Amino acid sequence: MRVVLAKSAGFCFGVSRAVGLTENAAGPGVWALGHVIHNADVVNSLCAKGMKMAEKEEEIPSGATAVIRAHGERPEVLERLRARGVTIVDTTCPCVSRIHGIAEREFGLGRRVLVVGTRNHPEARAISARAGNAPVIESPEEMDMLAGKGFFEGVLGVSMVAQTTADRTIWKKCVNSLKKLCTNPQIFDTICSATQTRQSEAAELAERADVMIVIGDRMSTNSVRLRDICAERCRTYFVSGWDELRPFLPEIAGMKPELIGITAGASTPAGIIEEVNNNMTNETEIIGGGEVLEPTLEAEERLEAAVDAEVESAESEAETFAEMVDKSMKTLHTGQRVKGIVTRVTGSEIQMDLGTKHAGFIPVSELSDDPGVKPDDIAKVGDELEVFVTKVNDAEGYAMLSKKRVDAAKGWDSIDSAKEDRAILEGTVVEINKGGVVASVNGVRVFIPASHTGVAKDKPLDHLLKTKVMLRITEINRAKRRVIGSIRYASEDMRKAAQQKIWESVEVGNVYEGTVKSLTSFGAFIDIGGADGMAHITELSWNRLKHPSEAVSVGDTVTARVIALDREKKKISLSLKNENDNPWTKFTESCKVGDIVEAKIVKLVEFGAFAQILPGVDGLIHISQLADRRVVKPADVVAEGDVVSVKIIDINTDKQKISLSIRAAMEEAEPDYDEE
Repeated sequence: MRVVLAKSAGFCFGVSRAVGLTENAAGPGVWALGHVIHNADVVNSLCAKGMKMAEKEEEIPSGATAVIRAHGERPEVLERLRARGVTIVDTTCPCVSRIHGIAEREFGLGRRVLVVGTRNHPEARAISARAGNAPVIESPEEMDMLAGKGFFEGVLGVSMVAQTTADRTIWKKCVNSLKKLCTNPQIFDTICSATQTRQSEAAELAERADVMIVIGDRMSTNSVRLRDICAERCRTYFVSGWDELRPFLPEIAGMKPELIGITAGASTPAGIIEEVNNNMTNETEIIGGGEVLEPTLEAEERLEAAVDAEVESAESEAETFAEMVDKSMKTLHTGQRVKGIVTRVTGSEIQMDLGTKHAGFIPVSELSDDPGVKPDDIAKVGDELEVFVTKVNDAEGYAMLSKKRVDAAKGWDSIDSAKEDRAILEGTVVEINKGGVVASVNGVRVFIPASHTGVAKDKPLDHLLKTKVMLRITEINRAKRRVIGSIRYASEDMRKAAQQKIWESVEVGNVYEGTVKSLTSFGAFIDIGGADGMAHITELSWNRLKHPSEAVSVGDTVTARVIALDREKKKISLSLKNENDNPWTKFTESCKVGDIVEAKIVKLVEFGAFAQILPGVDGLIHISQLADRRVVKPADVVAEGDVVSVKIIDINTDKQKISLSIRAAMEEAEPDYDEE
């Protein structure tokens, strides 16, 4: 039996942020308006620090501190609390705050707003309140009911948002219904990416599992949603922790499951998930034994809540409550360059902890000028990045950031230095235009004229798009923010450097990996890493060749051996022949003078014929040795391609020449007769 823990189980970024802010603020005189998150264990641990719970705003004394939960709160409630001198610690999830902004804007434009979610959920109520108490619908059928009441008539337009934990399937159905009921609706898919990830992972795991265990509080909408998703696919147990699961172990054992999957809602602490997972791991031998997979949940995510609590406890003597509050309330300003720690990486953004009350977000468009870059190519959880603040929203508690602007600022310095030093830089081609191409180099856009791309005139440049290129900076105009570069100059510089390096070390006998650059009738020119060498046709193969193309083609990668050098004229002679394959050696080891062998006529000349004994080894049959009679023309007795029996009558090892005779072979084949 295997136990598999879903990768994204447990706290999401918004919940982790909310719990962290509340832990920093928790103490006497602090009240939480409703459950900070929907998890009783977390709420109880916060109350143990002296924080009190209030179900209604009236329960919070004037002048106290109120923690606003991650789900957000209605604006009129916040206004009344501030009017009574209550200090607000807003832990509203940045994703929820974004929905608040959308709802307020669309309502302010005179449009009617719809909210897809759970009607009595605090997050849905808070969103609704920001759009004139917009209706919250739980199914597309309710949208039809609204249509019957004239909701879509006589309005400027309709906009629709979703609760962050809304069911994706229901959302899609509502979108389709809205498109049928009104024209040009504004649709904002605001379902949290963390919610989508958890739901898709839970569905995939439940498809494979025999039993699913969903850990979460029954008040948590996203946990209940995970339960429903899993229950549609396999036997599912919805528990708040290990104590609730323990009584079901005999029942689970009776099913003899091969795979047990575990997932948890976004408001479930890492400690509870670990307790269930570790105990299930220990129980596997009782249930059925077998292989247990290690959980795939990232260490930073699994232990985040526990580590935060330990750090707070360890530093409580060194950092007072007032200091912690002051730290959490530090402000940011647009245009600042700040450093932060990466807390989460998704397909569309990087989230950062900036050491302030703000949640930092770097959109994928602000990561790099390279259009093909992915967030996880830039950073991992725990990395420190320097970023540029492009927008600050103190009310909603988030800051929009840019990494590529910092890179560009640093890039200008590197560009200046590179021009002075004639250094070669690497860039990525990000744009093709009529005059040439544009490459991003350290965040700076560099224009490369077509004549300097290295591409032949009138040839298309499209194949360069999104490729890495080496270039040299030729012109900089900071005032106009214009930089011009050259791939051609860089290639020439690199080739000269490579040539110099080759000539500093090249010796007869050196072996290089090379590329065939061109062919002529007498041989091939080969690039051996910056310098060109020439391999004569006789050095391309042990076989007799009529043209170099019979052995190599332009673009081939070959192993070349240096056989001669002329340093004064900068000429290198190469050979592609491998001595281990030398056919002459094979011939001398297997044949000797006097042997009769089969040979193939390969060439006729005026004074005889050449015959191949082995591939690469030819011998000459003199015209006088072609037959046992006088021969006027070799063609009268043999033709190219004929296979004949010949006798080896001489071997000149020094000159590697062989003399053959058909006549001698014929005479040796004649039968002996006695005198009678």
